[in-house]
Amino acid sequence: MAKYRKLGKTSDQRKALLRNQVTALIYNGKIKTTEARAKEIRKIAEGLIALAVKEKDNFETVKVTAKVARKDKDGKRVKEVVDGKKVTVYDEVEKEIKKDMPSRLHARRQIMKVLYGVTEVPAQKAGRKKNTKSVDLVAKLFDEIAPKYTSRNGGYTRIVKIGQRKGDAAMEVLIELV
Repeated sequence: MAKYRKLGKTSDQRKALLRNQVTALIYNGKIKTTEARAKEIRKIAEGLIALAVKEKDNFETVKVTAKVARKDKDGKRVKEVVDGKKVTVYDEVEKEIKKDMPSRLHARRQIMKVLYGVTEVPAQKAGRKKNTKSVDLVAKLFDEIAPKYTSRNGGYTRIVKIGQRKGDAAMEVLIELV
């Protein structure tokens, strides 16, 4: 008996499909797919969430000073003339950052191995290229999803049967984060 479902695909296609659907599940909170795929997605997603729950508070806050370019009212960098050359003016700013402990850093990298990068594109046509931004799903896992499940020991996803698909009569389900 196999330890996983082959889903009628070659190994590279199957891995890509599962990574893609786990990424969509964590980004959107729920997805519609077939029952066999959902059961495979559940294994991967619950493992990632369990890892995030375990390591969610494993960091320290550190104060650092950073050089930040001074900007004018239009958001452009302020330049000064020094020895006949234009030079950008920098201010020193003190910031508090989260520094991951080694086990959390390892967990972050393990999660990044599974999840794809997500780019958010605005719906309206105007400013589509300019306003695109990448979403940090790992940070979302640690900061938003993991705190919801601290008191829960597994069972982070729910599979709800919808019915049979019209084309091939495959059982369709909705897999969602509880």
